[in-house]
Amino acid sequence: MVGKPGRQWRSMCKGLVLGTLLTSCMILLYCLSSVQDHINFPEVPVPYSCAHRPAHALQTANGSDTLPGQALCTPKVDIMFMKTHKTASSTFINILFRFGEKHRLKFAFPDSRNDFFYPAPFQRSQVKDYKPGMCFNIICNHMRFNGTEVAKLLPTDTAYITILRDPAELFESSFHYFGRMAPLTWKISGEDKLREFLRDPHHYYDPEGFNSFYLKNLLFFDLGQDNILEAHDPRVDEGIQSIARRFQLVMLVEYFEESLILLKDALCWEMDELLFFKLNARKGSTVSKLNPDLRAKALEWNAIDWKLYRHFNKTFWGKVDAYGHERMAKDVEELRRRNAEMAAICIEGGHAVEATNIQEKDMLPWQPIGEKSILGYNLKKNVDKEHRKVCRKMLMPELQYLTELGVNLWITNLWGHVRDVINW
Repeated sequence: MVGKPGRQWRSMCKGLVLGTLLTSCMILLYCLSSVQDHINFPEVPVPYSCAHRPAHALQTANGSDTLPGQALCTPKVDIMFMKTHKTASSTFINILFRFGEKHRLKFAFPDSRNDFFYPAPFQRSQVKDYKPGMCFNIICNHMRFNGTEVAKLLPTDTAYITILRDPAELFESSFHYFGRMAPLTWKISGEDKLREFLRDPHHYYDPEGFNSFYLKNLLFFDLGQDNILEAHDPRVDEGIQSIARRFQLVMLVEYFEESLILLKDALCWEMDELLFFKLNARKGSTVSKLNPDLRAKALEWNAIDWKLYRHFNKTFWGKVDAYGHERMAKDVEELRRRNAEMAAICIEGGHAVEATNIQEKDMLPWQPIGEKSILGYNLKKNVDKEHRKVCRKMLMPELQYLTELGVNLWITNLWGHVRDVINW
């Protein structure tokens, strides 16, 4: 007669085998969907601009704080946002979605999933319903940047924007969020896998390992560069200069509001178009606190990203100097005030809540494998008619917003079902 411990052991083994098989099948399906034939499209010159501007939005003085003698400017609507990982980019993409809807702009979206077949380099063939000569205003989903292909898709006057984050904090976030998707982490023992990995990363890291790019110089990789070079390699400096030439504005997560003010100035937007709620934030109990020793090790391991960040941190503050520190402080204060007003109108309880406390399924953000650590929001039930639509849009997670914009996410959704089984 088999005892209770034996039955539990067999049940656990069956669950483990089933989970492994399901995960393997889904990873295979996900990878197969990434295999894209390179299509040789005829070279049709892209237009200078794909902007169509309603009569009511022809010109603006770029907000209330217009300097004496400042000329009117025209809002820019042709935008390439290079969506890097774990950099508040989901918060910013929500701003772009609302801006695009407001001005009836055309997005270049992926097909069947929420990214452009990442980590494969971007190709125009990955854009849903693409045909040479088509006009697109905005592209903003995750991709591995390929400047040559992007330039063949978007108009000449496109503004290129991206965002960076302190590499030590980004590594901690990426290790937590993507660690279970990188098999090289599975052999790390102990409860504090991050600390153990940083103790001797070369012992665990395999540059050829599946999804290993998530765990070393992820920013440089996302931007289309080689993430396993040595930091002193001349190709690193060449890559940074190439990025600097391409992107008119490189925002910083640590100064997100200041970044948005610089964006408003560069693109001639209105303050109303910058309002946001922080999306895809992790609950505090899942965040590993980096002491000085761990931070130093994380920066050493991600030395290229650290070099990249320091370069654009310098250019960022050069732009703030040119904008004016007093003027910046005033505009940031106004942005915070208006965000607080919207939070009071829109958010039940005034703050984010854990996934288990989110009342509407449509408001539940995507969760990492194995846990529910990403916070979300509940929409106030008594929001007045004037604000109800904008409140829902501002609180809506990225995947749900993409679906509302007409993107077919069948692969992402299928993977989500498998993830839910594993999480259960």
